[in-house]
Amino acid sequence: MSELSDSAVVLDIGGWAHPFNRANYVMDAEPYETRGYYNRTFARNNPFPPLGGTIERFTSDTWIQRDICEKTPYPFKDKSIDLVICSHTLEDIRDPLWVCSEMIRIAKAGYVEVPSRRWESCRGHERGITGISHHRWLIDIEDNEVRFLQKLHKIHKWRYSLPAAVLRRMSEKEKVSWLFWRDSFEFREVTLHGDAQTDELERFVDSIQPYPAALVSANRTLELLDHLCRRAIGKGRRTLAGLSAKP
Repeated sequence: MSELSDSAVVLDIGGWAHPFNRANYVMDAEPYETRGYYNRTFARNNPFPPLGGTIERFTSDTWIQRDICEKTPYPFKDKSIDLVICSHTLEDIRDPLWVCSEMIRIAKAGYVEVPSRRWESCRGHERGITGISHHRWLIDIEDNEVRFLQKLHKIHKWRYSLPAAVLRRMSEKEKVSWLFWRDSFEFREVTLHGDAQTDELERFVDSIQPYPAALVSANRTLELLDHLCRRAIGKGRRTLAGLSAKP
């Protein structure tokens, strides 16, 4: 903020829930009239402080309501925005790669913030699941690169996620990943198939807090027995169906 001149043009992408007040423009799928969702709902008893000052620079006329993943270029010329903010949005949307590409096209610099992969991989946020229910991606930020890994349903099993105790011990700094960038940054989707999916989830969990080897071994044995039982039941059903179909 201290480096921003008063004439700098700032865009907040996805800021509806808690807008960046210094932004001259806000672009979001939700309307201007309902902005500030966080402080009207779960944070109403302990409101989040204002971001980017106390005075809103944007107005209803500069609030751009649109689907930010729709493949129509954003209504800004190349490098016409001095700073673009995209905070706690990329993890929610269906096509963060498109949004990243458009941010790079229209802006000279920017700031990206997302839930850290460690935070998103923890149980204890919502009952019975890992992370936040509406988040679609596990995101790693390293150097000048943002990597997106689909939040696979397997992560809701204990072996592929972190216990709630890890979440309770987490510092505020560990809860988020962020990137200040100038001119451009790298971004990509990590695609995994078959056993590579569980291997990656296990690798990450083990890099934070490995489960006891005996517990992991017992879990693998139970999963194998479950697989064999399901195969046997399926084969039995097919055999019975074949017998009953005979005259």
